[in-house]
Amino acid sequence: MTFNNHSLKFSFTTILLSALLFVLLSCSKQDGFEVKTQKVSKRTIVQTVSAIGSIEPETNVKISSETSGELIYLGVKEGDTVRKNQVLARIKPDIIKTQLEQSQASVEAAKMDIEMNKSQLENAKITFDRTAELFKKEFVSKSEFDQAKASFDQAGARHIASIANHKRALASMKQIQRSADRTTILSPLDGIVTSLMVEIGEKIQGATQFQGTNMMNVADLSVINAVVQVDENDIIEVKMGDTARVELDAFPNKKFDAYVIEIGHSARVNNAGSQNQITNFDVKLRLLETDPRIRSGMTCSVDIETKIASDVIAVPLQSVTVRANKERKIIKKQEDKNDKKNNRPQTVVFVKKGNTAVKKDVELGISDGGFIEITKGVEIGEDVISGPYKAVSKELYDNAVLINKTGEKANKGKSDNE
Repeated sequence: MTFNNHSLKFSFTTILLSALLFVLLSCSKQDGFEVKTQKVSKRTIVQTVSAIGSIEPETNVKISSETSGELIYLGVKEGDTVRKNQVLARIKPDIIKTQLEQSQASVEAAKMDIEMNKSQLENAKITFDRTAELFKKEFVSKSEFDQAKASFDQAGARHIASIANHKRALASMKQIQRSADRTTILSPLDGIVTSLMVEIGEKIQGATQFQGTNMMNVADLSVINAVVQVDENDIIEVKMGDTARVELDAFPNKKFDAYVIEIGHSARVNNAGSQNQITNFDVKLRLLETDPRIRSGMTCSVDIETKIASDVIAVPLQSVTVRANKERKIIKKQEDKNDKKNNRPQTVVFVKKGNTAVKKDVELGISDGGFIEITKGVEIGEDVISGPYKAVSKELYDNAVLINKTGEKANKGKSDNE
């Protein structure tokens, strides 16, 4: 009997605990959604296009020699500041000097030919004039007269040819003289030596006929550009003159103002023909301010302001979602099945009305990444539901019940600790 009473007590306790657990579980089930809200207000929305690239100077000159030879003097090192016409380097002039001496000798020889042919021309003219007088008096034959005339004409032609040869030799000498002068390499502009590719003793290939040795680069860093690659989906939004903010990795706490000065039309395609193909277009921006610490080639990121909407109704970007329209699906079956517009989901927001969520169709404007312009569908002062993400994006529906928590102050944008 004692055993039976103990069993009954154990069974009663088990049933009581099970009932209590059921009640607790039932109470723990939510009858609605816990949400965060934010007031609909007016804001200024700035739509931007983001891109990355590098810093490049507006003027970057590759320095090479027009004369081949050995580098015997190098007056700068990488990073040096140079002035226009400053001596940068010198090429050993021994070969070019020999060529110059040869050309000078050719000029002198041409001068002597002119004098000799001039003297022969004068003699031929005297002989021709004398023969002509005698021919008139019939003291010489016609053949002798013709021979004298031919000699005179030939002497004149040789004289003209010698003058032309002198001009050719003189031009050749001037060309070699210019090449000799260019064994001394001068800076073409004020700037900074951004790269140096040669050392004293190296053999330099001249750029007279072929591509010469690139000796160094001199850049004017007083005018700086940011060259970035913009995605093909965003390039149509970018216009000449658009303002931008440039951030350099080397200057994490500073933004440089800039504006668009050039938009490329030739695509840069990476991974062509694959699923990972990326198509970008170059955009060049001029920085309005500079810093002497900026270096050519530094990495930068750019936010180009493509559109600005002032004092417009806006909601948090996470408040906007899409929902399938059942009415549209019914209409879709009745109308043309190829009409894709009727099958598009609705763009909606959920507004808190008392303890329910009301779905509202909206029309969108531009976005700045945090807020988005609403051109139609909501009014200022309404409480738009902005979170949690899962509820807004998937779970909420029209007239869904909302839970009022004791910590509801957090839905107004501030916590009790603030």
